[in-house]
Amino acid sequence: MLDVIRSDIRQLTAYQVPDARGLIKLDAMENPYSLPAALRAEWLAALEHTELNRYPDPQARTLCEVLRQTMAIPEHCGLLLGNGSDELIQILALAVTGANQRLLAFEPGFVMYRLIAQLTGLEYIGVTLTADAFALDLDRALEAITRQHPALTFIAYPNNPTGNLFDPQGIEKIIEAAAPGLVVVDEAYAPFANASFMPYLETAPNLLILRTVSKMGLAGLRLGYLVGAAECIDELNKVRLPYNINVLTQHSATFALRHQAIFNQQTEQICSERQRLIAAFNAIAHIHCYPSAANFLLLRLSNAPAVFDHLKQQGILVKNLHGSHPLLNNCLRITVGTPEDNTALINVLFQC
Repeated sequence: MLDVIRSDIRQLTAYQVPDARGLIKLDAMENPYSLPAALRAEWLAALEHTELNRYPDPQARTLCEVLRQTMAIPEHCGLLLGNGSDELIQILALAVTGANQRLLAFEPGFVMYRLIAQLTGLEYIGVTLTADAFALDLDRALEAITRQHPALTFIAYPNNPTGNLFDPQGIEKIIEAAAPGLVVVDEAYAPFANASFMPYLETAPNLLILRTVSKMGLAGLRLGYLVGAAECIDELNKVRLPYNINVLTQHSATFALRHQAIFNQQTEQICSERQRLIAAFNAIAHIHCYPSAANFLLLRLSNAPAVFDHLKQQGILVKNLHGSHPLLNNCLRITVGTPEDNTALINVLFQC
């Protein structure tokens, strides 16, 4: 029976999401704050007349209008919505799949670039970051692009799981060198970074900007969006399955984005707590905390797996990166939580 399933699929391991029930959840880069009670009641009232028996607007036109307004999307650019940014990565991969087509990304980086390349039959090219600061090795990157001619190049900005922003001038050179291949700047953590390549869309026709509303506080809605040249977005839209953004997501995201100020306040709280955590970690002798422009921090410890297990025993779940990439040995990724959650984390780490 399983013989009909591709052999390379059978050799893969499914993406694992750990059970976080009963734990302080600091492993998935989520906004720890929910909607205020009054706004939650208003949101539920707005959903009251949603017609669940009808298909959603296939173009999500109202949601797209609100996204353009709140996210400063250039008027001349096309906009494509996905069921999370993962679906948009898959759409991009499917659109370019063919003989000897390649997807290039930087490592350590977001694991879905490699996984989706494997699933869609693209050859994956991983370019290693520098060992000291997880920066772009520009010479290595440009050499790989010149030699491999990738159809797709992904650059996470800030990078996941390291949290740093790459040199924008280096990214500009990669965009130029990769043409006519598409370069996707993944700005999942843009709310916390105060940096974006959105203005570069004016002058770089092969540039696409990938974003999600998950990190700003709407992870449960599974909504990502892709911005780029209108003619390119039109072609990618042919790969999108119809009705991919369900009616509850459309209405909920539209409502939430019209109350953007609430999420901006939460973002400010998260950034403030990020600085408090950095200061606390820097005061612990056995921890090296890397700079971050995201809502998480990368820590290097003398024995990360043991610390991970100890944190879990104390009711705190973080991300153990040890063994995922040679540059991440003895590393943990910590999501910035509420002040109470962060204090609990600091207290346990001081005792390790």
